[in-house]
This record gives sequence, structure tokens and C-alpha cells, in this order.
Amino acid sequence: MTKHRTAPHPEWVLMYRKGLPSAKIAALCGVPSSTVRFHLQKAAGQEPGLREEHRRALAAAKPGPSRAAMRNLADVIALHQAEGRLPAPSGATARERTLSVWLARCRREAAAGTLSAELREGLSVVPGWYGPSARAIRDEARWRQRFEELIQLRAGGGDWPRHQKTLDEQERALGLWLHSQRISARHGVMGPAKVKLLDSALPGWREGRGRRGGRRPKQ
Repeated sequence: MTKHRTAPHPEWVLMYRKGLPSAKIAALCGVPSSTVRFHLQKAAGQEPGLREEHRRALAAAKPGPSRAAMRNLADVIALHQAEGRLPAPSGATARERTLSVWLARCRREAAAGTLSAELREGLSVVPGWYGPSARAIRDEARWRQRFEELIQLRAGGGDWPRHQKTLDEQERALGLWLHSQRISARHGVMGPAKVKLLDSALPGWREGRGRRGGRRPKQ
């Protein structure tokens, strides 16, 4: 016969109260994690402050953030203050990509309630640090792809792509992207990092055909 336990199980609630995660309680007691979560959910319904008590106990038991974590925190804050954005998975530097991976881990820990109080408090000064959304990540990757495509086109001696008066769909797509970058820069809504990147890698990108940024002479 299956042994039925009255929920919530007092021993599991006590272990949880002292900071043990539900998965660890399940492993120690040899029961499914889903069973432990059910009992804890019922206990939390009876004691609204139980989960916060668990988080405090868990934070107290964990060592403080490492020096590397605090350095990452400082760099994320500095990037946001300087450029108004979060580190991107497709960042131009290895350091930015490392910060993006670290920030994603912080989000997972925050969702699980295991992020240290120091990091949680530090990140609270960065609006939207719990993002970016999946859409924002896709948009950043698409921007990087178009940027690389334009670099390859110009390096091969090609003219600036047109978004009108062309039957070439690939040229039109790249031309529309470039046109939107010019508009964003003109209205001051493009991030400083992207402006700097375009200026350094693609001189003349703002002017386009027939001006200073026309077709490059062949070597």
C-alpha cells in the first residue's frame, strides 16, 4: 500500500525553513521533487512568510559573492550607465559576451530564489536587468548579422545597398536595414556603441551613394 502523508509534512517544512531547497529535501528523503513541492506549496499557503524565511536562511548559509562576481556586477552597471543597455550575447568583445552569460545565470538564480542578496541589491539599480527578452536577443543577433553582411559587401568593392529601385531582394533587405540605421542615428535613438561601431568599420555609412561614401576605388 502507498503511504499517504498529511500535507504539509512538518519535517520538510522545517528543512525548507532552514534554507534547504526543495530538490535537496527530496533527495535526502528519497521522495519525488514534485511531492515535496506540493507539501511546501500547501505550507506556504498557510504561512505567507515561509518562502521569504527560506530565502533569508538560504542567503545566510551561502558565502558572499566572489570577487569575480562583484567585478561582473560593476561592469554591467558601468555598461548600462555609459550606453543605456545590457550586455548582449553577440557583443563585439569577449568581455561583453562573458557578462551576458553571467547575467543570464543571475536571472536563473533570481527566479529560483537563490541569488545572493548583495547581487540582487546591486542589480536592482539596472532597469530591466531581469531581461532581455527572447525577442531582444533575436533583434540583437539580426543587427549583428546585417552589420557583418554590409562589411563583407563593402570589403568586396560593392556600393552601398539600395532599399528602393532594385530588384535584388538581398540588396533591398540590407538597404532597408542601413536606411533604418541612418534614421535612428539622425534622431539620436541609436546606442553610442553601435554608432561608434558603424563609424569605425563603415566610414561614409551615413551619406550613402553619390557622396563621400560612394563606391570604393578598386586597388
